[in-house]
Amino acid sequence: MADGMARRTNKPQCVIVHVDVGTQGLGAAVHNASCGRAPVLIFAGLSPFTIEGEMRGSRTEYIHWIQDVPDQKQIIAQYCRYTGEIKTGKNVKQMVNRALQFAMSEPKGPVYLIGAREAMEEDLEPYHLNQEHWDPVEPAALTQEAVEKIVKMLVDAKEPLVITGYSGRNHATVGELVKLADTVKGLRVLDTGGSDMNFPADHPAWLGLRYGVDDSIKTADVIIVADCDVPWINTQCHPKKDAKVIHIDVDPLKQQMPVFYLAAMARYRANAYTAIKQLNIFFSSNKEHSRVLSSSTYDDRWEKLQESHKKRLETIAELAKPGEDKIFSTSFLTAAVRKAVPKDTVFAIEAVTQTAFVADQIQATIPGQWINCGGGGLGWSGGGALGIKLASDLAGDPKFVCQIVGDGTFLFSVPASVYWISQRYKIPVLTIVLNNKGWNAPRRSMLLVHPDGLGSKATNEELNISFAPSPDYAGIAKAAAGGNLWAEQANTMEELERLLPKAVEAVKGGVGAVLDCWVGGPREEPEGKMGGGKAALVG
Repeated sequence: MADGMARRTNKPQCVIVHVDVGTQGLGAAVHNASCGRAPVLIFAGLSPFTIEGEMRGSRTEYIHWIQDVPDQKQIIAQYCRYTGEIKTGKNVKQMVNRALQFAMSEPKGPVYLIGAREAMEEDLEPYHLNQEHWDPVEPAALTQEAVEKIVKMLVDAKEPLVITGYSGRNHATVGELVKLADTVKGLRVLDTGGSDMNFPADHPAWLGLRYGVDDSIKTADVIIVADCDVPWINTQCHPKKDAKVIHIDVDPLKQQMPVFYLAAMARYRANAYTAIKQLNIFFSSNKEHSRVLSSSTYDDRWEKLQESHKKRLETIAELAKPGEDKIFSTSFLTAAVRKAVPKDTVFAIEAVTQTAFVADQIQATIPGQWINCGGGGLGWSGGGALGIKLASDLAGDPKFVCQIVGDGTFLFSVPASVYWISQRYKIPVLTIVLNNKGWNAPRRSMLLVHPDGLGSKATNEELNISFAPSPDYAGIAKAAAGGNLWAEQANTMEELERLLPKAVEAVKGGVGAVLDCWVGGPREEPEGKMGGGKAALVG
């Protein structure tokens, strides 16, 4: 929840857990917050360090010995921007402020503080800090030389491309990127991160979400990689040898990744919003560049861009057409969901191998409308969706929140906790479960390495990735909510068309809803048939 709320608000949230075991219980959530750049302050206690009552807070329980570990911070230190111990209450405010400075300075992420009970029990004289002295580090900018260099490259380019991953976390960046695409006609924008809505789908320059594999990467002559962790997957797709690559990132060296490099001719440690705005300002003030960009050559590029965008949308729409067998695909389902929910719905997505298909059909256009995990720890979207919904409600701008999640990922989200919390605190969201009866991701990974191996001919049962017989996901959620939850299953298109509007209305009425959707067919489908078609091979 804290992660989802932090992503929605861009404000730090706090999580309190119990000593070492509570810290370990955070598990993949810390990985997700780190990779997804969510500013979260985690506080955990330490076992008391005195035994015989020497200080107030000394050990009083059996568990105080069992939970005393050599270095508790090391459990999650590699995922944190900062770790520290509160050793006295006399500087507790300074310690918390220092941790928050790290959490809120780019690249944002989780921080971890610990404190033993003796420190927590210490008596204090009230004291005051001037909070104006504890702001995070200001965003970095490009040098003027870099601005002029990049602008000239864009003007001279025949097929320029921007690849981004999380630039849209700052909602203002979306508008600046649109402005840049309007100025440099023919520039296209590809999202290879999927953690935020970085560029609107209704703009001709939109190429959608593709995880590091797209033809635009292979043909572009100038590529600007802006706030992106994985612009391409070299074994599957990479730029041509003479392509000019510029890397702009708050962390261009990816200091938490042991292996990372880009064949870039220049790299800059700069904030994406600041950098793109600098480019736009320079373009608007340079008459020579404005004259070139107003020529018929760029008008032709704009027309071609509009035509290719139209064809892209037609192709996407074709995927969402109903089949004759009354079985629906992920594309059909997502298109139906998009039509059924309010236009300003915020989507919490954790669709794994189906994500690209979901993104194509959602076609987000509003900054902040699409929020994905950003990391690889499955189970984020359950609590994430609740945090996103709570954030919008507390901001006085309530939004309809829709979670779209794979079946295996739904189980990882600890639905017993998610839907109890949803009911307990009246945080209604719509959950769409993409039920393809198993884990598609392991098969996809295997096929990318061994496309013709023995595993390619094996059934899901033989690979141990089948969920047959499928759990009753909607029933699990309803039980956790004490029965106060709208919960149904849709096996066919007819059932989907009948049930989906009811689910939406339930959420609008203040009751959470879970719709278990059998992507690829009902229970009686032969084992091994998994919905999503080519989703298994999407990069």
